[in-house]
Amino acid sequence: MSASLSRVELRVRGYHLDGYRHVNNARYLEFMEEGRWAFFDDHPRLMNELHQAGRAFVVVNLNIDYCAAAGHGDDLYVLTGMVDVGERSALCHHRIYRSDGVLIAQADLTFVLLDMKANKAMAIEGELKETLGRLVVTREQFAA
Repeated sequence: MSASLSRVELRVRGYHLDGYRHVNNARYLEFMEEGRWAFFDDHPRLMNELHQAGRAFVVVNLNIDYCAAAGHGDDLYVLTGMVDVGERSALCHHRIYRSDGVLIAQADLTFVLLDMKANKAMAIEGELKETLGRLVVTREQFAA
């Protein structure tokens, strides 16, 4: 696995389930958020620079594909990484696998860089763009 990918493991608990005894679709968003937090935990310098500059990453779009059901007691892992960095936005990809390698869900999440003081999106440029660019991986690197 690439050092630019983060991996989080979790077990499906009863409170993750819906009335059909499957993981509720909204819970997958929380699982992916855990993946993003782990990604940024793995790159603390990046986050420190953003916070010191009064900037933050803000989600503006999420497209998710549900591929298989997960149930109570399943062990899952979430892979998270950057797959594209543009001028105004970047694309984060997530894949959730069950421990047996079955793909449960995958998603593309678009975020922008927000100037917290001005409350406006800003260009991704300079050192930040270079730093994010070094973290970009291909979708093939997400394979189980």
